[in-house]
Amino acid sequence: METHPGDDAVPLKRPKGRAAPESLPWPQATREQWNDYRWQLSNRITSVDDLAGLCGISAEETRLLSRVTDLYRIGITPYYLSLARFDDPDDPILRQAVPSAEECFGAESGEDDPLEEEKDMPVPGLTHRYPDRCLLVVTNFCSMYCRHCTRKRIWAMGEAAKTEFELSKMFAYVKRHEEIRDVIISGGDPLTLPTERLEYILKNLRKIPHVEILRIGTRVPVVLPMRIDDELCSVLSKYGPVWVNTQFNHPREVTPEARQACDRLLRAGVPVNNQTVLLKGINDHAEIIRKLNTELLKAKVRPYYLFQCDMVRGLSHFRTRLSKGIGIMEALRGHTSGLAIPSYVVDVPGGGGKIPLMPNYILSIGEERTVLRNYEGIIVSYEESPDDGRPSARPETAPAAPRNDVYRLLTGEVRALIPAGNERMARRKRRCESASPTT
Repeated sequence: METHPGDDAVPLKRPKGRAAPESLPWPQATREQWNDYRWQLSNRITSVDDLAGLCGISAEETRLLSRVTDLYRIGITPYYLSLARFDDPDDPILRQAVPSAEECFGAESGEDDPLEEEKDMPVPGLTHRYPDRCLLVVTNFCSMYCRHCTRKRIWAMGEAAKTEFELSKMFAYVKRHEEIRDVIISGGDPLTLPTERLEYILKNLRKIPHVEILRIGTRVPVVLPMRIDDELCSVLSKYGPVWVNTQFNHPREVTPEARQACDRLLRAGVPVNNQTVLLKGINDHAEIIRKLNTELLKAKVRPYYLFQCDMVRGLSHFRTRLSKGIGIMEALRGHTSGLAIPSYVVDVPGGGGKIPLMPNYILSIGEERTVLRNYEGIIVSYEESPDDGRPSARPETAPAAPRNDVYRLLTGEVRALIPAGNERMARRKRRCESASPTT
């Protein structure tokens, strides 16, 4: 480890196994500067040339990665880069932050918007998929551009935040739709906004009577923890209940600084959930996920989701098979605290939403007994309650009869079977019809 000159200098890791650069690609930083999120943002790594000076990338590699960054921008905070081990070619920190040629070579597979967020976007920036909640993309800017990002398609649109006029259209939509009780504020990263702009968003949403819950999707506690300061926490506390969903993907990300950021949020009355993305070569091992979630619990952060990596263009090198995630979940159950076991979900293509996946613990279902197995492989007969003749509860409207064409799914003829009367598809149709020119 080397340090900058001065008693309060911040220790920064030098590359190992490669020639150490003559100088770091950011100015010498005092501890006060290092702990200032504005300094971190203004000194991000934003070009392959900067990265080459730090990581010892060859001229040929630099040219190749420049082709990648022509498609997908780069941005890495000095703090997050300081967590990397430069002597490890498969370092999980670097793989999440540093561009890879695989992003370019894998561009033939996947889609720009596989979740069809934009098809469920009645006004620009607002996705209304689930009946009682919607998502607002309030900025395109991130303190770090994760290479596995679901919304890489918006990177080419610049780093601008939504204007007040654009936000007003979102607020008006939420106000008109009284079924919306839960609003997710996302991006980009909304916590990179100036505090006053974030307060403007929270204040306007909190004015809408039927909005009960506000959620913020952010990776700031992981990549820019010094942003979680007293001023921000005061604003979040003012407009509660506000929940923060963040994304720790590897145990090494749960640093003292990250723990402190989460603790500040919790003390301000803001619960923190974690949504890990399952990434090949980074965390696709049960022991890594177990250790990560144990560290999160020690930091009082709830492991909420384990997400299957989305089928976004250029991310095939990060994606695992679904069986890998199910195997990890099976290795967790019974071997660690239930609090440390997230829900494994896949956000299915076509805008179908999140589907939970888990190992099959039901072996057989009968009228009198159901046969189950536990995490150890012990098979148990569970006695069902007797049928007392009383009718089961029924919804007021009977569900539509199932369609008998699952074979078309197996052959790939169709991607999804949509029941008749699906309200989300009806919304799409109404919006398309209203957008069509009159004849």
